[in-house]
Amino acid sequence: MTGTVRTIVGVRHRTKVPVSPGRRPADATIRGVEVTPIDAAPVVVVVGSLNVDQIAYTSRVPAAGETVMGDRYVMGFGGKGANQAVMARRLGAGVEFVGALGEDVFADMTIDNMAGQGIDTRFIARVPGSSGVAPIWVEPDGTNRIIVVAGANDRVEPGVAADAVRSLERVDVVVGQLEIPQAATAAAFGAARQRGVPTILNPAPAAALDSGLLAVTDWLIPNETEFAILAGEGHTGQGGAGDRDRYRRFAERTGTRLVVTLGSEGALLVGRDGDDELVPATPVTPIDTTGAGDAFVGAFAYGLAAGLPELEAVRLGVALASDSVTKPGTQTSFATPERAAELLGVVLARI
Repeated sequence: MTGTVRTIVGVRHRTKVPVSPGRRPADATIRGVEVTPIDAAPVVVVVGSLNVDQIAYTSRVPAAGETVMGDRYVMGFGGKGANQAVMARRLGAGVEFVGALGEDVFADMTIDNMAGQGIDTRFIARVPGSSGVAPIWVEPDGTNRIIVVAGANDRVEPGVAADAVRSLERVDVVVGQLEIPQAATAAAFGAARQRGVPTILNPAPAAALDSGLLAVTDWLIPNETEFAILAGEGHTGQGGAGDRDRYRRFAERTGTRLVVTLGSEGALLVGRDGDDELVPATPVTPIDTTGAGDAFVGAFAYGLAAGLPELEAVRLGVALASDSVTKPGTQTSFATPERAAELLGVVLARI
């Protein structure tokens, strides 16, 4: 294990974060726990979405035309980009966020939440119209259904995204999803490629990928359903770890590195040599799976940025995702900095 890896276990540091432009807090604390000073941490740039999650918990979802009574309602912060940024920050990364918010009460609340997490918000634009929202239905077994209304997320500008990546003194990984225009993500990834910085695309919600975006994507991290759609198979396919041959062929055809998240099975890494390895999920009783995929991507991004071997980065993602499903909500279900450091320590002990 290198010295660099040892310096990034966030809660072991007791240094204050220097003030920089934007809304980064001066204190290196999240929920009262001191975390890695920004200057010592790997830097993850997330180009993505910011939403307010509106979560309804119900014993069953309504049929067409039916009204049912829900059990409880929670409003929280989300957006796949924001969730992944929060997870990376909980592990101790310095996180820069590129995105857009509208002119409504949700925007100010979101900025305050991101800054309170220790995330730099200087590259978040304010645009006319509404911010993004995501109504979510959650059933007793943790199954969820989500409708995303993009709002300001559709207004992220490619030039702004690329300039943000170019302007930063240090960038270790750039992360994107499909909740903002693909052109904006491609521009940021292109700027990262010019710097020799790896890029990670979480292709969710699933959609056909623009060739320009795929050309500058190093890592693809879909779930089973997203993979089937990317592979042109709709929602069909054998599914799960049994699809290993299909996964290998897809990675070879697209020229990307591939990790497929498999829910309760864990995650499958397709290696550079075409070999693959399944990292099993931690056995838990799920309460809410809403943010598990984002927890995985954020933790995996942190692992790569910190210099972990790719298989250990996958193990870290699986550990944080498994932990997240044991609690309700999205960002609220993510491990605290203390818990994240504990799980990181378990992974580091394997190296």
